[in-house]
Amino acid sequence: MTSPPRRRADAERSRTAVLDAAVRLLGERPDAGMAAVATAAGVTRQTVYAHFSSRDDLLTAVVERVTETVAEAMDAADADEGPAPDALLRLLDAAWRTAGAYPALARLGARPAPPEEDRSRHRPIADRIARVLRRGRDGGEFDPVPALSWQVAAVIALSHATAEEIGAGRMPAADATAALHSGLLRLLAPATAARES
Repeated sequence: MTSPPRRRADAERSRTAVLDAAVRLLGERPDAGMAAVATAAGVTRQTVYAHFSSRDDLLTAVVERVTETVAEAMDAADADEGPAPDALLRLLDAAWRTAGAYPALARLGARPAPPEEDRSRHRPIADRIARVLRRGRDGGEFDPVPALSWQVAAVIALSHATAEEIGAGRMPAADATAALHSGLLRLLAPATAARES
């Protein structure tokens, strides 16, 4: 007889296989259904539904998985080192490089969600951005007057706007990224530095 821990380990492996397949498949075909995910994972459709009660539930898990991957890339960007403006740009570049591997999934992540779900979805990214902004505010490199939460939201919003411009073909990626960098640094600069530039 199989022991409960063994069954739990088997179930976790099965869930991981389904989620890995969903990330790959939805990254190529964002409209793929549960049956296609099951085929890609080498399991039955019932197995997919045993782990994810609906397609929305699966999409949420996929977006969370990609967010974790982006957060890991941001952690590797040494954002606690060097001047805060440079660290912020490194952090964002790491996020962009990683998210860029999942262009179709970025659109899924940007799908409308209730405000609390949207905040929760962005929390791992927002926390890393906030840490760099706080360091820059404390060191006089970033404006300490606006609320930190507003600055974090502005960084995320401008990053999304940049992705939309690139995705719509209105700007080449290099131009859009350069505009994001310069725009963010101007937005976050202390008031005296902003007046001098």
